[in-house]
Amino acid sequence: MIRYKITFAYDGTNFSGFQIQPHKRTIEQTLKTIVNRMAKNPDPAISIIGSGRTDAGVHALNQVAHFDFPYHIPEQSMVRALNSQLPLDIIVKKAEIVSNEFHARYNAHRKRYRYRVTQGEFVDPFKRNYTAHFKYPVDIAHMNRAAQDLVGTHDFTSFVASGSQAKSNIRTIYEAKVYYEDHDHEVIFEFVGNGFLYNQVRIMVALLLEIGSGQRPVDDVQRVLAARDRQEARMTAPASGLYLVNVDYGGNN
Repeated sequence: MIRYKITFAYDGTNFSGFQIQPHKRTIEQTLKTIVNRMAKNPDPAISIIGSGRTDAGVHALNQVAHFDFPYHIPEQSMVRALNSQLPLDIIVKKAEIVSNEFHARYNAHRKRYRYRVTQGEFVDPFKRNYTAHFKYPVDIAHMNRAAQDLVGTHDFTSFVASGSQAKSNIRTIYEAKVYYEDHDHEVIFEFVGNGFLYNQVRIMVALLLEIGSGQRPVDDVQRVLAARDRQEARMTAPASGLYLVNVDYGGNN
């Protein structure tokens, strides 16, 4: 078996997330169906192992997965073969033949997520599936200052949604920043961490927006972290604004 690592992008609008679910359209099932068809439907079926799960409506610019394929296909030919059969809301950007020791999930060192927010009184119909909408004025400096309290190794129990299957809520965030993108007139949040819990990024963004709009004090992140209580963070930002930007493997394939 030859192990392929693929890097791919998708518009998550019409998917029920990455993970296979009965009777639902998912990224994993879509890829699995095509890869197994290409391999003449072997038994047992070929599995698609992703770097992590994304929820319904969440997008990816550079998601990563691996699978073991029974035939050798040149890397660029694998890209063309997959893209010729994939729906238009997924595109494979790169395929690499890697060591059988490579694991898309367990070898990941860092992940970068971006969250986009548009402002204004009304929702932009051309951005409604690709950004969140927050109509209240926000203070970028206050949000940036608050975001720095998320950096480091913490117990993020206050920032994980019910339904999480994680054995530990301790995660490390290496970078957190908030800035305004003049070209698109959007507030952008970026987080880099060694891993993220279920809905963690969306909950952090919602809390920072409350701080930016004056609904919470600037130092409230510290209190919410210390509480280890999901009810203290309260809100969850919509899935539409969230993007998995890239997955870093530290040079190890």
